[in-house]
Amino acid sequence: MHALNWFEIPVVDLARAISFYEQLLASTLQRTQCGGERVLLPHQPGAVGGELTKTDGVSPAAGGVLPYLNANGQLDVLLERLQTMGAQIELPKTEISPEIGSIAIFIDSEGNRIGLHSEP
Repeated sequence: MHALNWFEIPVVDLARAISFYEQLLASTLQRTQCGGERVLLPHQPGAVGGELTKTDGVSPAAGGVLPYLNANGQLDVLLERLQTMGAQIELPKTEISPEIGSIAIFIDSEGNRIGLHSEP
């Protein structure tokens, strides 16, 4: 069992956020039928998953919980994409340890702080 099994990234402009994450992840995001404006982020069945969500009363924030997306060994590639996209890189690639791997932190199109993690 995972300590975390689902997360939501709040957005103001869903179309802008979809474009940002589709470009970053090089993947087409899937709209859900769960009510409201929600789009699934890519994940494997049984693994931790998440979505972009436009919900009344919930706003993007640079403070608070910091979710990390799995860079799947492609942290350098994702950071290059973020630079090409003009995104703000708050923390460049930083090795935590040889056992844990490396992280980076960026600000998404909506103003959220989002981390990337890549195992060694």
